[in-house]
Amino acid sequence: MKYLEYTPLDRINDFLSRVTLGQRTIEGCLEAYSCKHTGTDKKLSLSLENEILDHLGKSSDTDSSSPVEYLFSRSSRKTLIYLLLILHHMYPDFDFSAVRVHEFFTEESWDSFKQIFDVYMLEASKEWLQENEGGSLLETLYKALDEVVKLSECEIYSYNNPDADADPLLEKGAIWSYHFFFYNRKLKRVVSFRFSCLSTLVSEGFHLDESSLEEDGEIFDGMDM
Repeated sequence: MKYLEYTPLDRINDFLSRVTLGQRTIEGCLEAYSCKHTGTDKKLSLSLENEILDHLGKSSDTDSSSPVEYLFSRSSRKTLIYLLLILHHMYPDFDFSAVRVHEFFTEESWDSFKQIFDVYMLEASKEWLQENEGGSLLETLYKALDEVVKLSECEIYSYNNPDADADPLLEKGAIWSYHFFFYNRKLKRVVSFRFSCLSTLVSEGFHLDESSLEEDGEIFDGMDM
């Protein structure tokens, strides 16, 4: 997977690297990748494919409700492998098992993404409007994504590992965190977008217990997700 540079993404990344809200910071990062194999990608891709096929061969459950059912489709396996290759590039020291991780991906729509973004990035969006003219943060994000991966042709996936202690994507001190992938099959291109809210107390070395995190989380209570 080859990292691609796009100026519209850089502008948003620069903003999301410095949003401070009292004892919390909002961080975000957009990264574009070509799905063309580079370096060890081909070897890793083959290894992941064999891992999946071996697992399918051992599974006798082909019911439509089975979590591995969609992996019988070669196209679905290919999509999963692309997403896993990107994760490998982002976190090279972590072993992403295709059999284990595939359950962490959920297909989304732009509307479901927008709903999450509108709720959790509300304060960051206000900061954006104070610094920028000519459109909201979401509108700017939409235009940037559309330029890079043509949103109307995209498949959107979210990543959520239920085991926070074993999730390399979850940063220390994270109050909440989201990771989305915008995949254009025709262009063979993916944009990864992760954004999170971090406690500055943790980053500054202070101890933060669970009750403190719960208090921070209360700002979202009552919001319709």
